[in-house]
Amino acid sequence: MAPDREPPRALPVLGEPPRALPVLGEPPRALPVLGEPPRALPVLRETSGVCPLDCPDACSWTVTVRDGVAVDLRGRRDHPFTHGTLCVKVNQYLEHTAAPDRLRHPLRRAGPKGSGRFERIGWDQALDEIAERLDGIRGTWGGEAIWPYWGTGSLGHLQGMRGPAGARLWNVLGASEHQMSICSVAGTEGVRLATGTKQGIDPESLAHARLILLWGVNTLTTGHHLWRFVRRAQNDGAHVVAIDPVRSRTARQADEHCAPIPGTDGALALGLLHVVVALGLEDRDYLDRHTLGWSEFRRRVLEFPPARAARITGVPERQIVELGERLARTRPTAIRAGMGMQRHAGGGAALRLLACLVGVTGDWQHLGGGLSYSTGGSFGGDLAALRRDGLRPAPVRSLAMSRLAEGLLELDDPPVKALFVYGANPVASTPNQHGVRRGLAREDLFTVVMDQFPTDTVDYADIVLPATVQTEHMDLHTGYGHLYLGWNEPAVPPAGECLAPTEIFRRLARRMGLTEPSLYDSDEELARQLLSSDDPSLAGITLERLRAEGWVRLDHAPDEALFKDGFPTPSGRLEFVSDAAEAAGLDRVAGYTPAREVADPGLARTHPFVLVSAASHYFLNTIFANRPALAKRAGPPTVAVHPEDAARHGLVDGLEARVSNDRGAFRALVTVTDAVRPGVAATTKGHWSKLTGGPGVNATVPERDTDLGQGPVYHDNRVSIEAADTVREEGLGRT
Repeated sequence: MAPDREPPRALPVLGEPPRALPVLGEPPRALPVLGEPPRALPVLRETSGVCPLDCPDACSWTVTVRDGVAVDLRGRRDHPFTHGTLCVKVNQYLEHTAAPDRLRHPLRRAGPKGSGRFERIGWDQALDEIAERLDGIRGTWGGEAIWPYWGTGSLGHLQGMRGPAGARLWNVLGASEHQMSICSVAGTEGVRLATGTKQGIDPESLAHARLILLWGVNTLTTGHHLWRFVRRAQNDGAHVVAIDPVRSRTARQADEHCAPIPGTDGALALGLLHVVVALGLEDRDYLDRHTLGWSEFRRRVLEFPPARAARITGVPERQIVELGERLARTRPTAIRAGMGMQRHAGGGAALRLLACLVGVTGDWQHLGGGLSYSTGGSFGGDLAALRRDGLRPAPVRSLAMSRLAEGLLELDDPPVKALFVYGANPVASTPNQHGVRRGLAREDLFTVVMDQFPTDTVDYADIVLPATVQTEHMDLHTGYGHLYLGWNEPAVPPAGECLAPTEIFRRLARRMGLTEPSLYDSDEELARQLLSSDDPSLAGITLERLRAEGWVRLDHAPDEALFKDGFPTPSGRLEFVSDAAEAAGLDRVAGYTPAREVADPGLARTHPFVLVSAASHYFLNTIFANRPALAKRAGPPTVAVHPEDAARHGLVDGLEARVSNDRGAFRALVTVTDAVRPGVAATTKGHWSKLTGGPGVNATVPERDTDLGQGPVYHDNRVSIEAADTVREEGLGRT
């Protein structure tokens, strides 16, 4: 593929310097008065990059720069997945990076923790203080008293969490290991138990499917580029089903909407399989050749006739039967599963079942069939070389990011004495919001936050470090919803005194006097080390090629089924039964694990609503919540309830309500709509408390684990909803 080219330039007159063409749409310039010196026209150039945000699409983009300023951002038209478009959020990315509240200089706390009061300092002061405090903590408490806490603010392999940035420094210091548990881990581990890998089918192959189950995913909000391939299949006659407790944007465009009670997806999967088996339409040849434990799993399936599945899920029995019959007779069938459906006590088991479901029907063997949860396992880069875990002086403890409050308030062997936060806003995004705030308010906790904007978490920092944005640094990206590598070339200089995360860690290592040579590798050296793998997926891909072309497809055949030669499991087969699951204390046979609070009848009487907090169409997790234009379009926090529930509980449209349980509460405006099923309340995540004036949805979310991977249980959360003026607020701020 040819590299991006600059726009064509007019031929110069002999003897004159070449002139850059003006940008289309600029007002005409006045001709110079005779005798005045000629005015130089603006110089334009284009730089290829990648969106860094937590979205499966990892869009490839082009930045147009005029006289050193980024003036235009657009999706690359030649990218097969981006296809020339960005999302409603990222269309405003350049305005976001130039916003007046952008952090541009290092800061030191000048008021109580949480007050957001700071004074400006220089980089020398900031790094000296951080180095001195970290050295002192190591000397007194040991390296494990330091918790490097990173999130998905960037998915870059160099500057973000894929590497992750700073890993080598934390390994040398012997810091506690940060466990990235907050997003997709339960589902990833569940899929791995069945298939041996977290790798799913190429999402582009959904264009070949004839039945598509969009299971727990709102594609048009959380990764809209996939919809082009779904629509192509739909136009060719495919039947598209959205399985979601809420009639989302995506569900409104599907052929059918199936609305299970949150956390009951595993029971629904077993009910559908019961129909397939009852019809005798399981793929027996495929089961014999490519699966392990079918007889045991078949007995599990027969325990869930449609009537039982209907009682558990709330889905009408007739719909289960009809969809099961369609599933039995339609090849290929593809499942696109989202992260939201695995955020409960049985989330890992649910994804394990979905991987098994398309094994019973034999769909893994067909192009366009199988399960797409993540393509993360498709990239064979040398992640071990990037992280260098061997630099640790000894094994260290692992701390789950979804249990931050517990880690800050309860650990004592050793206690967490230093927290270094980057690419994350845990005050707004982590369970047990009140506990997180209490932990961050500890005067004996030294907290450094590296960020681009003054988030809720920044307010608790002792030192704030200003980080570059994507248009200002070098990075390499893979998507978790497609099979393309993307290169991000810096387009403009950093704003103010901002530094790239990799450079911040290099400078901090130098201030601490660390001598490990790999701590000082340049960004280009890091990229080369990552791409030095001999994995087949990187065949023919070099850094030079990637920088020249901007994006390259991983070397996976686009016209073949993923596991045509078997599965990377111990048996080489799709495993309905798993020794690894049994060793972890789980059911050896794939099956349904109920969500804890959802399935608790006593709790249902006191807190009648199951609360789901989905992604906002206008925020990306908590990113963009401070953009006035997007915040205006998103509106204030709302909570949607079904008309039957509204009548039962005295709730009306526009009412300011208090959504609460024993853990906490937040305020929201009621929306009465049949887009949610009875018994479910739906809100969106991402609001900053400092902008809404009170606690957010995570004040109500428990700090408990999923069945696999220590993931969070955002959707295993029961609440009550009452008019805000009828209850005592107990110091809670207004939203």
